[in-house]
Amino acid sequence: MDISVLQWIGYLASVIIAISMTMNSILKFRWINLVGALTFATYGFLIGAMPVGFLNAFIAMVDVYYLNTIYSRKEVFEILEIKPDNRYLIRFLKFHDKDIQKFFPGFTYKPEMNTVSFFVLRDMAVAGIFLAHREEDHCLVVGLDYVLPEYRDFKNGRFIYLRLRNRFIGEGFKKVIAEGKSEKYGQYLRKLGFSVNATGLYEKTLDK
Repeated sequence: MDISVLQWIGYLASVIIAISMTMNSILKFRWINLVGALTFATYGFLIGAMPVGFLNAFIAMVDVYYLNTIYSRKEVFEILEIKPDNRYLIRFLKFHDKDIQKFFPGFTYKPEMNTVSFFVLRDMAVAGIFLAHREEDHCLVVGLDYVLPEYRDFKNGRFIYLRLRNRFIGEGFKKVIAEGKSEKYGQYLRKLGFSVNATGLYEKTLDK
């Protein structure tokens, strides 16, 4: 094999490892780091650098172990309902505003709009916040569905839109409407079963 190809494999592995170190989400970090470690291990074995190969093979096994732990862990999901003027809520929104704006550009908190407001707790730790209000035709309109970076694995979304579905139905809602103000949020909604309606908004029927 041409040495230049081997060098490119080494460069590629270095770039992948570097990218993994920039991830806020531990899940993304583990997956990208796993790919980088496997690439580095391959590079090490191909050039005869056994310490490099074995070390990165070990790192890959560690990543696999922790990924298995993450996916098999039984987390306890709960909601903590909050009043619109809750001081922690207001402080939370202010503290995370810069990140919130990435997914909900132009978002401003309007306490008078909220009829459904709660924090999503995972093992009693705040993982995200959900703010919505009621509109005609039994619609639940989402104002904010924000998840902290370390919890962005779609579990929050599945908990809200699947496990809380009967709760929403019991409160008289028939569908959920959300505005995909950013491409990332639109992707998130599509993965959770939303589709774009005739008005360009994302919609999910609750009785299906």
